[in-house]
Amino acid sequence: MAGTGGASGGALDVLCIGNAIVDVRAHASDADVTRLGLAKGTMTLIDAPTAEKLYSAMGSAVEASGGSAGNTAAGLAALGARTAYIGKVRNDELGRIFTHDIRAIGCAFDSPPATAGAGTARCLIYVTPDAQRTMATYLGACAELGPDDVDTALVARAGIIYLEGYLWDRDAAKAAFLAAAKASHAAGHRVALSLSDPFCVDRHRNSFRDLVAGHVDILFANEAEILSLYQVGSFDDALQRVCKDCQIAALTRSEKGSVAVSGDEVHIVDAVNVAKVVDTTGAGDLYASGFLYGLARGAGLAICGRLGAICAGEAIGHMGPRPEADLKALAKPALAAAGL
Repeated sequence: MAGTGGASGGALDVLCIGNAIVDVRAHASDADVTRLGLAKGTMTLIDAPTAEKLYSAMGSAVEASGGSAGNTAAGLAALGARTAYIGKVRNDELGRIFTHDIRAIGCAFDSPPATAGAGTARCLIYVTPDAQRTMATYLGACAELGPDDVDTALVARAGIIYLEGYLWDRDAAKAAFLAAAKASHAAGHRVALSLSDPFCVDRHRNSFRDLVAGHVDILFANEAEILSLYQVGSFDDALQRVCKDCQIAALTRSEKGSVAVSGDEVHIVDAVNVAKVVDTTGAGDLYASGFLYGLARGAGLAICGRLGAICAGEAIGHMGPRPEADLKALAKPALAAAGL
């Protein structure tokens, strides 16, 4: 749709588009995860009755707005970026929680809530003692996002739009992505995509390949996702493939750090040491925050990767995917070293 522009006018650094989800987070044992029939360390899509059943058995939990692209938007806002978000919620209690939380962190969110249909999405997150997170997600209202929800005037104001691969499940959402990418490129701007999860890639490999090669300028993926995308057995083989498909790829490898590549330019970036890994939820999302912030500031790939590592390191040192420390202060030395 043409849209009103939203977000108080003016240029934006990054516009994030994704599943508007409220996270419900709790500690769990490996035995709990097995008993619930979930695959440890992955995300499983569930229906409404299953969501209610799991939620009722969850015990003490913390609720906060989440979703992969929402977490990235939160990190960007914490760094000081001019950020907005597009996602679909219902006019229910969880929808109000999501709206309040994302606006409170300084991210513009003007998507009108649905007044009928499925409830606001929720992600039940089980954090085991080894800091791994296992997710069971009910998509609800956010799965109904379509082209009419894409404010093309808002898209045109953003130097980069960031698309969440988790949303690439339904035809309407795919059409929304393509509409947003077309509007961004028409404005002379760039499109970024996160592959989100290896199971997403397994489900949509061919269409993801077409999306990456035809519409994406900046790709984010972890090692498992990029291997799955190209169906290769080694990281180096995947690296050779991805640099031919998009301008920039930022590939994370957990404790091995990350690799940022653009054509023949390759940078290996060390992970940030943390005193204790508490919860890996949102590490990739916050890595994208730092990397995109660096791009928006005109930083080179090595600095972008360093900023990504700093933000990811902050995320894994506490429960939950949203930053708790001052990301601006943490990023300042790296930016200063680059003269930014």
